[in-house]
Amino acid sequence: MPPVPSIKLADGQHIPQFGLGVFQTPADQTAEIVGDAFRLGYRHIDTAAIYKNEAGVGAAVAASGLARDELYITTKLWNAEQGYDSGLRALDTSLATLGLDTIDLYLIHWPCPANGKFVDSWKALIQAQKDGKVKSIGVSNFRVEDLDRIAQATGVVPVINQIELHPYLQQGALRAYHDQHGIVTESWSPLARGNELLSHATLQAIAAAHGKTAAQVILRWHLQLGLVVFPKSATPSRIKENIEIFDFVLSDDDMRAIAALDTGTRIGPDPATMN
Repeated sequence: MPPVPSIKLADGQHIPQFGLGVFQTPADQTAEIVGDAFRLGYRHIDTAAIYKNEAGVGAAVAASGLARDELYITTKLWNAEQGYDSGLRALDTSLATLGLDTIDLYLIHWPCPANGKFVDSWKALIQAQKDGKVKSIGVSNFRVEDLDRIAQATGVVPVINQIELHPYLQQGALRAYHDQHGIVTESWSPLARGNELLSHATLQAIAAAHGKTAAQVILRWHLQLGLVVFPKSATPSRIKENIEIFDFVLSDDDMRAIAALDTGTRIGPDPATMN
């Protein structure tokens, strides 16, 4: 398999463009699943404190035999721990649970605007980066107004915003803002959680033309848009299938056909009201 390409972040670090998400991966299965993914060529793992499986990710890292700088680990600050002091404590807990000295990317999981703590949380992440506990800092599920607020308050722009993004929710306006401000877009729920999207006639036709599955077509679409994408799966065959997307290219017509599927439909919470 060709190596996974990486994207240079505004802080000079590089992030693998493709990885494995472990949302809803059972804690007692995480180490085995992530270990299998490493053997298939995955090097980028996306977890979060709220997933309760950081220990399994850490165990897989320790058992992998891979150099630490070959791996890219993301975790996230949960809503209940937002704030300056509590945010720094939460990071220390995640580091200990993962068994790591540094985290490659640390994100604020949700802005939770009604709680009014995300600016203080962002200041904590800035300090953590200065302290060398994290290499890169970013956010997840932030809207334009949230991004503007933390930048204005601190002068520091996140290197990444991880957002719900799939063919039904293509986030064109937010992606354009990211591009203008040097923020990389990272897609969560890239397959829109499944069956209905995967059975769409347009995607099925494109998949048949390339000898690929609809899921592989969608993941390839994310890559060709310049997005970072990390589909989640606990199924070995699906984990293998998902990474087999570097041996074909979608045509301009394919990309236009997928662009036409955008309906603005969310499957996850609305960041404006998630608190």
